[in-house]
Amino acid sequence: MMDATVQVRAFQPGDGPRIADAWTAAAPQDPITATRFRDLILLDRNFDPEGLFVADRDGEVVGAAYVVRRRVAHDGDDLEPGRGWIPFFFVRPDARRQSLGRELLNRGLEWLRDEGVTEVVFSSYTPNYVLPGLDADRYPEAAALLASLGFEIIEQPSSMEMSLRGYRLPESASEHAARLRAEGWYLGTLLDEDIVPLIELAGREFNSDWARAIREGIVSGLPLERIMVARNPDGRLIGWAMHGTYDDVIDRFGPFGVLPESRGTGLGRLLLHLTLERMSAVQAHAAWFLWADEGSAASNLYVKTGFEITRTFTILRADISWEGKNA
Repeated sequence: MMDATVQVRAFQPGDGPRIADAWTAAAPQDPITATRFRDLILLDRNFDPEGLFVADRDGEVVGAAYVVRRRVAHDGDDLEPGRGWIPFFFVRPDARRQSLGRELLNRGLEWLRDEGVTEVVFSSYTPNYVLPGLDADRYPEAAALLASLGFEIIEQPSSMEMSLRGYRLPESASEHAARLRAEGWYLGTLLDEDIVPLIELAGREFNSDWARAIREGIVSGLPLERIMVARNPDGRLIGWAMHGTYDDVIDRFGPFGVLPESRGTGLGRLLLHLTLERMSAVQAHAAWFLWADEGSAASNLYVKTGFEITRTFTILRADISWEGKNA
């Protein structure tokens, strides 16, 4: 039974720093600062204070759960009206074993249902997610709770990392670059003339959120030298790789992509290595990213390059329609 002194309520102004402190106490291996919490959650364009549920114990935050649905379309005019997300939930250790996590999530799910949501995903929310999904190895109790509420696994992406200490561009990559340049290819830093084609390429062929991240990064001052592009002799942009896109963290690699017609030619591997070389040049100690689809061509390329899996995340989905609830 939940402690009678704990009240579950909606977010109130001034809660942000207290939620960040409680989050860090609940998940010390995945801490968050008040500033980052503000930027990712409170300043998110879809943030609705009614969807952030706070467990308050005599003025002290001991838990929270955040649910969100789109109020601003992510791509075009699609508000995805039937879909909602749970970007995070937590309960501090000293407030566990009282069904508080279940109460927070149930309140969030009921609120989403009242907003017309029938499908909820944990977490993979864009544009702002803290982690791609649930690290079930690190948080087994959270995994069990979500399963008990009807959430099922739909995807398991991996986070990967590679040390850049002592890194040098492989001779094969250097030779490949020289051959392409001799044929008239451009392999180098993104130029102003390439910005619009790159954003179009990223959004059309890959992911609208990548296009958003590139656009917003450049507008906010992302140095263009962090973006390596490949243009064929006809001047067509074929692919790119970049780092430092998110939160200005120079060690964070990506996004990265080449057109399907160029896959299997070694161009992706070359862009990856040219970017790792650039990262090493600005004294990044490692290259890491949060999301690689398990078994994908990109994931295999990373492994061959020297990246290792550091964490595996679980993305889950639940049907919360009245039909699904009663099934």
